[in-house]
This record gives sequence, structure tokens and C-alpha cells, in this order.
Amino acid sequence: MLQSSQLRFSRAFPFQQTSGFEAMEIEEGFETGKNHLEKNLIDPPKIHRLEESVVNRIAAGEVIQRPVSAVKELVENSLDASSTSINIVIKDGGLKLIQVSDDGHGIRYEDLPILCERHTTSKLSVYEDLQNIKSMGFRGEALASMTYVAHVTVTTITGGQLHGYRVSYRDGVMEHEPKACAAVKGTQIMIENLFYNMTARRKTLQNSADDYAKIVDLICRFAVHHINVSFSCRKHGAARTDVHTVATSSRIDAIKSIYGVSVSRDLIEVTASANDPSCLVFNMHGYISNSNYSAKKMTMVLFINDRLVECTALKRAIEVVYAATLPKASKPFVYMSIILPPEHVDVNVHPTKREVSLLNQERIIETIQTTIESQLRCSNSTRTFLTQQSSQVGPLGTVKHLEQKKSNKDSDPNSSPSGFKSQKVPVNKMVRTDSKDPAGRMDAYLQDTSIKQKEKSSLSSMR
Repeated sequence: MLQSSQLRFSRAFPFQQTSGFEAMEIEEGFETGKNHLEKNLIDPPKIHRLEESVVNRIAAGEVIQRPVSAVKELVENSLDASSTSINIVIKDGGLKLIQVSDDGHGIRYEDLPILCERHTTSKLSVYEDLQNIKSMGFRGEALASMTYVAHVTVTTITGGQLHGYRVSYRDGVMEHEPKACAAVKGTQIMIENLFYNMTARRKTLQNSADDYAKIVDLICRFAVHHINVSFSCRKHGAARTDVHTVATSSRIDAIKSIYGVSVSRDLIEVTASANDPSCLVFNMHGYISNSNYSAKKMTMVLFINDRLVECTALKRAIEVVYAATLPKASKPFVYMSIILPPEHVDVNVHPTKREVSLLNQERIIETIQTTIESQLRCSNSTRTFLTQQSSQVGPLGTVKHLEQKKSNKDSDPNSSPSGFKSQKVPVNKMVRTDSKDPAGRMDAYLQDTSIKQKEKSSLSSMR
């Protein structure tokens, strides 16, 4: 083999002499090429059909990404059932238990066998129904996905029945026949041991406090928009609820009860609309924070056709407007509800239905951005500051200063006689409006030299 290769090489290059080392390199090159050719002749891997259980578990990991995803799907099902009261109980951040109870219309007994099968739904029949979909769910994947990564138990009763039914599901099918049981109006769904068969996913979700905070934030967003529904959310075994709202007719009252008066007092109402069937049709109503509001993190609650979604482009456009209005590092609070014709919204974009695609999205965002900018310019003429009242007192540490401090304490009606300290506004959050204020002058912390001289003379006279 070596001789033949050298011969071929010498014939190709007759004027070059080949050494033994060069000949070995050439032979190794031939061997490498031969092995590469043999590898290419190996048959490609065979394509085979995955088992249904594997397919369903993979799909379940996309739909139910973490406990808050399961809560969102269950709450939306309760809203689709025309519920007026929704109660959520969480244990270990949702990994041990998620329990959602509502007072909706319930589930028919004859529908229970296929309730948790994939692609079974009461919300649409043909694909064209997506053009006019008004319900939150439509794919029929959420409950089925939960049965592949958790243990699901459903208790339900419909109007006119004397008792309800309870049934457990696993891998999309019933574990037993529905059992008669006592039940209150509506449906209760329990999700236990979430991700029990997905070790890697469960290990990444060990921070139960973080997941519970996400669930509370989700329920707060639903409660702000669905003001005709009462919501409650609490940890398992806790007597006090972390979220508790009642049905109200005022959006501002709902925001006040959830986010506090510090947010609701600094909100201004915004509206925008367009009614040109040829190019743009939408209606927006919401509340945005004014120049007095200050926060380190932006809170944006966005509903499109009553569906809780996220829109990065709209959020960025609003941030650009506020960046020129609010002080640096201050973020706004925004609640916004946008209504569009159903055929102008594509809800089948994201597995978790978190995002939607809008027709004429750029023009809608531009119109909303212009409206917010004009509203902020009108509201930016006045701002509110905490002030400190000026008082004429003597230098710090003198008899006059101590006497006036004592008299002010006695005359203050807000002073507590029991010795409890009254709430005081920190100095760094006040604005000094009088240059004579002792707190703002350096000589307030220095004793008067004339007083020191009088003290020295009195001591010398006593001697």
C-alpha cells in the first residue's frame, strides 16, 4: 500500500522526491478519507412515531410552565362559567396544592368522562369560530395538560341537582367512575403534586415564596378588571387572605382596595378610540399615574377583549412617554382595557395565550401613546409635596430651645399621652420652604457664644 501510494504520488509530481515521513502522512490522509466515506454510507436514523403519553407530557410542559400558569387557566375557566365568586387556596407555592372554587354553572355529568381529554372543549366547534371567540379558553388543552403533570380532582354540581359528583383524573382519563357527594353551587378543581414526574422542572421551582407572589399578583390583576367578581386568595391553613375583593361598580375603588390609596389617589382617566372600518377600529379605557406617583417598578395591567395579556411594544411606548415626565428611576402604574373586533385579534399565538397579535397594532399603539402624552402634559402643571412647617426657636441646646420644645409638645393635640411615638415623615422626604428653618442652617447645631460667656462669668462670681 505504501509503495503504490508513493508511486502514484511520484508520477503526479515527477520532479519531487518523497521522504518516508511524507509518505506516511499521505497514507494517513487516505485512511481518513476512507473512514469518512464509510460513515457517509451508514443508514440515517429511522423516524418513528412517538407514543401518545410522551407527546402529551411534552405538550403539558409548554402549557403549564409553572404553578401560576395552572392558576391562570383555572381562573379563566371559572370566568367563562359566569362565576361571581372565585376562591383560591395555595400550598407550597402551588407545588403541593392548587385549589380553585367558583359558583359558576358547573359541569354536566355526561361530560365528566371526556372532561380532561386533549382538545375537548365547549367553547368552539370549528376553526372559523376563532374569528369571533369571546371566551378565555378555546383549545381544550389546559385541564388535559394538568392531568399529565399532576393529580387532578374535580367536584362539580349543576343547577337543579340534589348532589354533586367527584372524580379524579390521571393522564387525561378518569381513574374511577364519578362518585356522588355533597357540593355547593359551581365547581372545585384541586391540583396536587404538580410536576411530580418532572424532576428537573420541580427542582427549579423550589422557591415557594416567589411562586406564591406571582399567583397573588395574577389574582390582583384579574380583580382590577373583573370588578363584578369577588376574588380571594390565601395560603393553605392560613386564616387571613392575602387577596380579598368584593364586587364593586367602581374601577377606582377596586384599584384602591388592591393596590392601596397611595396608587388610586394619583391616577388620571384616559380614553382613546377610533372608528374607521377601512383602517382602524378600537376603543381604549384606562387609568394611568400622574406626575406625583413614584415607584421603582412599572406596573402595567393590560386586558385586550377582556383577556389578560402582555404587549411589549405598547409597554415600551408608554415607558418612553413617562421617561420625559417622571423623575429618573420612577416607573408608572398603568391599567388599560382595549376592545377590538374579535376578527382583528389573533389569540392563537402563544401556548399559554399570554400574547396576542393585533391588526394595525402600530397605529393603535401610536394613538394610545399620543393620548397618554397629552394627558400627562395637562396634569403636569401641579405637583404635590410634603412640607415641614417653619417655627421660630432658639439655638439647639439652649434653655429657650428646650422650653419651646416642651411647650410645643404640651400644645400638640396629636401627641400621644400614653408615650407612643406618633408617625413622623422622614426629613429626606420633605421639602424645605423657609430658609429660616433651623433644621436647614448649620448654626442651629452650634451653641451661642454669648451664652457661654454668661455661664463663665456666673461661675467666676460664685468663686
